[in-house]
Amino acid sequence: MGDPAGSGRGGLMNIKRAKQEIKNTIRAYQLKNADGTYRIPSIRQRPVLLMGPPGVGKTQIMEQIAEECDLPLVSYTITHHTRQSAIGLPFIQQKEYGGKTYSVTEYTMSEIIASVYDRMEETGKQEGILFIDEINCVSETLAPTMLQFLQCKTFGNQKVPAGWVIVAAGNPPEYNKSVREFDIVTLDRVKKISVEADFPVWKEFAYEQKIHGAIISYLEIRQENFCRIETTVDGKRFVTPRGWQDLSEMLYVYEELGIAIDQEVVGQYLQNARVAKDFAAYLDLYAKYRTDYQVDGILKGIWKPSAIEKLRYAQFDERLSVIGLLVSRLGEIFSEVQTLDEQVTARYEELKRKKAEEGELDEQIRAAFQTSVEEREQRISEAAENLECAFDFCETAFGEGQELVVFVTELTVNRYSAWFIGENGCDRYYKYNKGLLFRERQKGILEEMDEVRDLMEGRKE
Repeated sequence: MGDPAGSGRGGLMNIKRAKQEIKNTIRAYQLKNADGTYRIPSIRQRPVLLMGPPGVGKTQIMEQIAEECDLPLVSYTITHHTRQSAIGLPFIQQKEYGGKTYSVTEYTMSEIIASVYDRMEETGKQEGILFIDEINCVSETLAPTMLQFLQCKTFGNQKVPAGWVIVAAGNPPEYNKSVREFDIVTLDRVKKISVEADFPVWKEFAYEQKIHGAIISYLEIRQENFCRIETTVDGKRFVTPRGWQDLSEMLYVYEELGIAIDQEVVGQYLQNARVAKDFAAYLDLYAKYRTDYQVDGILKGIWKPSAIEKLRYAQFDERLSVIGLLVSRLGEIFSEVQTLDEQVTARYEELKRKKAEEGELDEQIRAAFQTSVEEREQRISEAAENLECAFDFCETAFGEGQELVVFVTELTVNRYSAWFIGENGCDRYYKYNKGLLFRERQKGILEEMDEVRDLMEGRKE
């Protein structure tokens, strides 16, 4: 019947599922018995080895995990280190064996292990996360140290403190010529999680991080260009999620400065000439759609009949782009409302605290707070009207076709619109979303019936 949700193909996970799996692992490793010992003994707590293509978000999720688990994080990119900084510097120690004194080489504490103890001192927490990035791209001299680290959880003669979960990340060999293959002995001592690039999951992140609307709309149409790495006679050609995110920042700033964005600029981030050319061409179209359809006017209930007529006969790509423009602009509006809502809530909590301490509040403070509450209500009312106007436009242009399904789906995926609708409601969203869920359920049932029918026919044969 297919893979479980989020599991990916062939045992691969998307980054969202991988993040949850690492959080689950941390919880399991740090669970204690009644006597204070770890439920899973330290020797059985395998380091997590996170493997996946570059730019997919492996490093980024570790900061999120540490914050969400309320744990200190020590993070190192191991390719930036020498053998000495990883295992410590050698020094001569005098030791006596069998009545004779010998000069013996020992090592100072590893910089990495020292950083762990520093974080324990700073935070007062005895448990945390040690993250080692690019673990399979180390130099010849450091490679044995990394194998020892994964197998024994030590750097030199210093052990990672109990309660600290080890997570290491690396790239599969097809992405990096300097990658070193791990042997079976090492792999048999780690908990390996393989990650793949997954556009639907990344899109949730993209809306949250306010990735440029042109990028989200383009990738919705050309998902095969989200993450691709090709080896050619001229070398590597690649596009990564990180490239799209960094390009987004530059797009915003170039637009603000009034600087033209062409294929050469795009190609500085998307290092695949064909994809860079394709996206640069789409950017021109996106700018044209923004001018032709006047999204801000649509969200105020103002549009020309000619725009509706044009959209009815437009290619599906153009229709998706217009929906993308609407969702992107609504997301910006809802984000502003959420920020204002959080400010008012924080101010209310502060006033409650002051009242508890002082008994009465100054009338001027009360009036200022009431003004901010009224401003919030006004912005919520305007945003709700913007959403209704967007539905009016979509219904007029598309009826109840698949474009409306896309619009509702994008509202669901966009964190800010999902928050706004959850807080303030929207009857038409619930109406269409209910219909969408019914169609998806119906589709799933039909697919299951087809599988059973195929199976039965196979048995008859």
